[in-house]
Amino acid sequence: MSRELAFAEARPLVLCLGPLRHKMTDEEFLQFCGANPELRIERTSQGDLVVMSPAGGKTGNRNLKLATRLGIWAEADGTGVAFDSSTGFILPNGAERSPDAAWVSRSRWHQLTEKQQEGFPPLCPDFVVELRSPTDALSDLQAKMDEYMANGAQLGWLIDPFEKRVYVYQPGEPAACLDHPETVSGDPLLRGFSLRLDEVWG
Repeated sequence: MSRELAFAEARPLVLCLGPLRHKMTDEEFLQFCGANPELRIERTSQGDLVVMSPAGGKTGNRNLKLATRLGIWAEADGTGVAFDSSTGFILPNGAERSPDAAWVSRSRWHQLTEKQQEGFPPLCPDFVVELRSPTDALSDLQAKMDEYMANGAQLGWLIDPFEKRVYVYQPGEPAACLDHPETVSGDPLLRGFSLRLDEVWG
């Protein structure tokens, strides 16, 4: 069995609730996620729930390294706020997504109310990262990256540690594929932020 086929067979569980009941409000979805803290749950723009398995050991370690590097840079830079994979964002199209790492400019963040900041922030991050895990189909992640771009993200990285590739997304441009890069730069949006990929490949 090929590696790509193995990935494709292990997709998240999608619960299509549309025919059964009304679409969950943002508050209902927040309460649902709070009642099921052991699950990683996203919501599509159609209101369907996407239930994902917890991250495995290697993926969790990669996520931690990624979020740590972004967080350290963001604290030193001061122009925005960084988030890890546990944060859900309500996109303009109504979907709720939880990128593996994200960054929002401080000016946009402070436009939100305290209640909005405490819940699922109703905005698309300026910068998003999706890190492929063994249970992720590449096509699903690519569709998610396209959704981020369509909803206002200014920069996105799709990191595939299995093929050692990084797909760089920017609005209005085809995704650029970097094959076996040593680093990937966030300039000019994230001035001075550069991620060493050897820390992610391992």
